[in-house]
Amino acid sequence: MSALCLLASALAQEVQPDAQTLPQVTVRASAGDEPVDLRRKVNTGALGSASRLDTPFSITAVTAEQLAERQPIKLGDVFALDASVSDNSGGYSSWASYLTVRGLPLDWQNGYRIDGKPFLSYAITLPYDHFEQIELLKGASGFMHGFGSPGGVVNYVTKRPSETPVRSVEVGFTSNSLWREHGDLGGRFGNDGMFGYRLNVTHEEGKTFNKGTLDRNAVSVALDARLTPDLTWTFGSLYQKRKATGQTPSIFTRSYVGTALPSVVNGDNDAIVSGGQHLTTDFQLHATGVAYRLTPDWTLTSDLSYSTADRSRNEGILFLTDASGAFDEWRSDSAEGHRFTQWQATVNGKLETGALRHQVVVGTALQKQVNLYSANSVYQQIGSGSLDGGSGNRYDTVTDFAMYRDSEITQRAVFASDTLQLTPQWSVVGGLRHTRYEQASFAPTGAELPGYEKRTTTPTLALLFEPDTGTTLYASYVESLEAGSRVGDTYDNKGVQLKPLKSKQVEVGAKTQRGDWSATAALFRIERAAEYANANNLLVQDGLSVYQGVEIEGAVRLGAPWRVSGSLMALDSSYERGNAHTGNRVAGAPKFVAAARLSYDVPALPGMKLTADAKYTGATMLNAANAIELGGYVVANLGASYVARMYGTDATFRVAINNAADKRYWEYQYADYVKPADPRTVAVSALFDF
Repeated sequence: MSALCLLASALAQEVQPDAQTLPQVTVRASAGDEPVDLRRKVNTGALGSASRLDTPFSITAVTAEQLAERQPIKLGDVFALDASVSDNSGGYSSWASYLTVRGLPLDWQNGYRIDGKPFLSYAITLPYDHFEQIELLKGASGFMHGFGSPGGVVNYVTKRPSETPVRSVEVGFTSNSLWREHGDLGGRFGNDGMFGYRLNVTHEEGKTFNKGTLDRNAVSVALDARLTPDLTWTFGSLYQKRKATGQTPSIFTRSYVGTALPSVVNGDNDAIVSGGQHLTTDFQLHATGVAYRLTPDWTLTSDLSYSTADRSRNEGILFLTDASGAFDEWRSDSAEGHRFTQWQATVNGKLETGALRHQVVVGTALQKQVNLYSANSVYQQIGSGSLDGGSGNRYDTVTDFAMYRDSEITQRAVFASDTLQLTPQWSVVGGLRHTRYEQASFAPTGAELPGYEKRTTTPTLALLFEPDTGTTLYASYVESLEAGSRVGDTYDNKGVQLKPLKSKQVEVGAKTQRGDWSATAALFRIERAAEYANANNLLVQDGLSVYQGVEIEGAVRLGAPWRVSGSLMALDSSYERGNAHTGNRVAGAPKFVAAARLSYDVPALPGMKLTADAKYTGATMLNAANAIELGGYVVANLGASYVARMYGTDATFRVAINNAADKRYWEYQYADYVKPADPRTVAVSALFDF
């Protein structure tokens, strides 16, 4: 809180309000006015930075303006308008960053990045108001980022030093009674703006929708220095301390008797929230790098990052037993920590061989991950209850956790790519990444357990055709490898480390950006080695899970005040090739998802914008046996914003109503796990730019 006060004081000293200036209303264009902007730059890992239009992949980018309009409390809210994304997240809980993309869960160990740097996402809800945009690269990404699930990669782009000064303070309120204060300060100084800085500070505290509590503090700093015309140094740091209590529990269904779940309880039903639960996370990431222009066409970059993610969680899991809603309540009480170190160096540039032009990227990377777990974790039944009658149970953390090094994972990689310009319209992208993956495991005593080593080469190949400057047609092939699961406590082979899973992806697509409209479409097929719980309650790998479908996204401006955007995904998934569940739909993969958004600038009140959106998620299978199907549902959201200039200060007032109809439904979280959907939340904020 003290850092926020200092920032507010600095702003107050720099601003000299003119008391004679009368309130004045003005309309300001923003990134939020273009829901599908294909010319925005995105991070594509080893392929570098490029616009969405110029990449042979499906990519979503949610801007800072759109984040401010939606006021998300979990990652599912961030991508609420993307039909390829199914929300598996729950506000203020360990599950708040869980997503399914194209029917595939993202990899919480390798599927999340900040400015391209890896971090462990499990139970971490990042401060969304500290980011310039949040990107989702859909599908396999083996060449671009190394090991990871073929669902995709989420990349958080931090706010960086800006050419024009940034001076803003925001105050927000979210139901039940959460108050948030956020400050943003940035700019440049020195000869010719040699040095740049950006500081963001957030404090949030109060009661959540189910009478739990939240207390979080976040600080991020970004610095750069243009040391010479050819040499630039950058530094970034993000720290967040967050504690939540009274989380809505997850519901485990593997021992459930029946083919249909009981009636849904409301997500703000605190009767099923047993006493003593908490989730405390302590996260930080620090990164530094240099970029040196060797020649006008060639640049050398090198960066180093280090992140830590520590969590202590006392979390309830309800083992549902029958259709009456009876459950046995188990409590997981543990501490965990993760350390990520990555160094990467790349050389990229242009060259010509005869009539052919090349854009070349060559690089190497070293990544080390250390996982720490508590040797004396508690996992036990604490009582029983029912969804109608509630819990009444309580378990408080009394354990002084003793941490031990559970595993170390090292990835060494070299990679190279060439974007070959054949003609002004045709180009080919080819890339190879060779990775040496080593995993060492240890017992709580320190004794080394059997490890794992894998050397693999993952290729990517794409053909692009640009009939004009605003349209790209493409076909791409990507392979990927992801770490196998460490078997959890609910399986009879708990503690076993499964081998890596291989995936292949083929995608054909089209993108176009026009003056008043834009659109994308993609056909894809992903083959992934299948992993599921068998009839003997063993987590096994057997056969393939196959996902093939189509995605369509578009946006259009209808005259001055109206903007309409939408997306849809039709997905066919199945287990194949000798799998014990051959022919069944893959767990967690809906057949159809559609989303739409309507935005209206009110002519009678300049500066006022109204928005409404809705998303339909089709029925989903809860497990590989297809014994239980979760029904489809529609979630609608409403919003409004008003921009004005008042007493010499730009002011933006916003309100966002998520799940406006307070829709109740069972949300798929993971195979055999569900939770009641988050209830309606109302968020309001006031932002002042000085």
